[in-house]
Amino acid sequence: MLIAFFSSAAAAQGAAPAIADRLQACSDCHGPDGNSVTPGIPSLAAQPKVFVENVLVLTREGLRGNAVMQGLMKGITDREISALATHFAALPAKPSPGEPDKALIQKGRALSGKLRCGTCHLPNLRGREQMPRLAGQREEVLYAKMIAFRDKPPPGTDTIMNATLYGTTDADIKAMAHFLAHAR
Repeated sequence: MLIAFFSSAAAAQGAAPAIADRLQACSDCHGPDGNSVTPGIPSLAAQPKVFVENVLVLTREGLRGNAVMQGLMKGITDREISALATHFAALPAKPSPGEPDKALIQKGRALSGKLRCGTCHLPNLRGREQMPRLAGQREEVLYAKMIAFRDKPPPGTDTIMNATLYGTTDADIKAMAHFLAHAR
């Protein structure tokens, strides 16, 4: 059903029919509704359109992502990227499963406030333009990304995250990831 809907939307936007195949590949890992259930794979549902577009362009150009993602994005057009980004931005994000740890939530909320995460990612942490949605993202994805930003920023990223996370401990990052994953 999702593929049929997207195929119609892609056709209406003038995208190549192969876009449905790309969407199926995206859904295989990131979830049919854009909410990943696979450890280490980020959710795409409700991510800002510009953020998804930027990531996909950088992946297509070999500047970001892994070999699998780069292979899937090889030869994708800007129009197809825009169609994929529009699709995922329109999907509702689902809350993270599991019971939150109240102590970690409290510590993570305080650290998030101290580091002013809501300044760029908005106070509700749902992201905007090129800043990703943090609220409800998979906890292990958030943790790995923040560790990477702190220790070795990936290519194609703004170094403000490196500066923001400078001096944070792994325990601090764990608390922030837990808080963000359970933020609504």
